[in-house]
Amino acid sequence: MANLPKADKDLGQHFLKDKNVIEKITTDFQDQCDVIVEVGPGPAILSKELAAKEKPYYFIEKDERFKEQLHSLTDERNQYFCDALKFNWDDFLKEHGLENKSIWLVSNLPYNVSSPLFLSFMKIEQIKYMSLMFQKEVGEKTYLRQNTKNQTGSLLCLSLNYFNSSKLLNVHPGAFLPPPKVESVVVSYERNEGPKVSLSEFKKFEAFLRLAFRMKRKQLGSVLKTSITKEEVSEIFNKSQIPHTIRAEALTLEQLYSLYQAYKEVV
Repeated sequence: MANLPKADKDLGQHFLKDKNVIEKITTDFQDQCDVIVEVGPGPAILSKELAAKEKPYYFIEKDERFKEQLHSLTDERNQYFCDALKFNWDDFLKEHGLENKSIWLVSNLPYNVSSPLFLSFMKIEQIKYMSLMFQKEVGEKTYLRQNTKNQTGSLLCLSLNYFNSSKLLNVHPGAFLPPPKVESVVVSYERNEGPKVSLSEFKKFEAFLRLAFRMKRKQLGSVLKTSITKEEVSEIFNKSQIPHTIRAEALTLEQLYSLYQAYKEVV
């Protein structure tokens, strides 16, 4: 680790060094996938293990300082030095003939852009599996935690609609160089092939959830009235048979799906 470039704070870089954590991440879905894609490999800490699997390996890395560590891991055409948030997945899939392949996406996510990256990954139907490292308080919003009240939120609802998710392991700051100031968590995701809301509706579904959870401790009827008419709000709650006085944070996932279906029909 001594020869690594200095971690770039602006890119949210923290380099993983714990061998047990590395092993658990890099074996998570190794037997289920056709292809491995790593986002943000940095100094090839996970990459060496992933590239050694008997699967095609691709990576997307924004920081070109790591070209030397990464160049020998895979064919040059499989290497993308660019911003993952601007990555053209459609072109990538067509170029490599991956439209009908199952992708396992692995990433120690930059914590400052983890949520938008996670949302972008969800939209790619070929990404069937993911092993993602988050800042703990963000990652915990993407899977159901036992004995936790009022945990429903927009990110959780999107995550559980499109993926079966579960915690793989917690990761302490000492597992990184430099150590972050926060705890981390690795979450495993396996795509739900029968989501209640299809990927074609992702944009509308996400917009509805953002509206519903904009003020999650206020009565939902009052929140919706800030964007749609009083009559439309009444019709939505009548159709879904959910009281308009409920607060978004207290909704179950089933209630959210019912509200969304009613919202679609009315608005």
